[in-house]
Amino acid sequence: MHPTFKSGQVVIGLKAKHAQPGDIVIFRHQGKEKLKRLKKIQSNRIYVIGDNVQASTDSTSFGWLPSSALLGVVIWPRRKKKQRI
Repeated sequence: MHPTFKSGQVVIGLKAKHAQPGDIVIFRHQGKEKLKRLKKIQSNRIYVIGDNVQASTDSTSFGWLPSSALLGVVIWPRRKKKQRI
């Protein structure tokens, strides 16, 4: 599977008041702003996954993040929510 966004691509996000699983979110990790798909929200923490499973570094490798790391939800360009099993 290919990444949803290309490196250097411009995106627009809004502050994440009501982020839901399936949304593409902007979050801070190791001093960098990153984009991933929100998989789970649980007890003030988030679990994010990459759309390019084979090449993504996500919560499967670095674990849950505090919900305070969540900066926003990508609203443009709009991408359909992907169904994952």
